[in-house]
Amino acid sequence: MLKGFKEFIMRGNVLDLAVAVVIGAAFGAIVTSLVENLINPLVAAIFGKADISKVWHFTLNGADFYIGKILQAGLNFLFVATAVYFIIVLPLNKLAERRRRGQEPEPTPLTTDQQLLTEIRDLLRVHQDR
Repeated sequence: MLKGFKEFIMRGNVLDLAVAVVIGAAFGAIVTSLVENLINPLVAAIFGKADISKVWHFTLNGADFYIGKILQAGLNFLFVATAVYFIIVLPLNKLAERRRRGQEPEPTPLTTDQQLLTEIRDLLRVHQDR
C-alpha cells in the first residue's frame, strides 16, 4: 500500500500539480496587489467609490441586491485571466513554438505502394548507371 502511494506521489503530474498550486498562490498575491493598488483606485476615480461592489446597491422589500459585487467578481476574474494569459500562457506557447521549429517532423511511414515504387526507382537508377 505504501509503495503504491509513493509511486503516486512521485509521478510527474502530481509534482507538477503541487508546483502549480504554490505558484498559483504566489501569483494570486501579485494579482490581488495589482487590483487593490492600481485597478481599484482607477475605479474610485471614475465611480467615486473604492471598488464597484457598492455600486448599484438597492433594497427591495427588505432584500438587499448588490449588482456591483457581481460586476466586481467578474472584473476580478478578467484581471486574473488576463494576467495569467499574458504572463504565463503566452510566453510558454512562444517557447513551445520555438522548440517545435527546431525539430523536424517525423516522416510518415510509406504505404506498400510507395515502398514498391521506391524500390523500382532505385533499381532503375542502378541499371541506368551501368
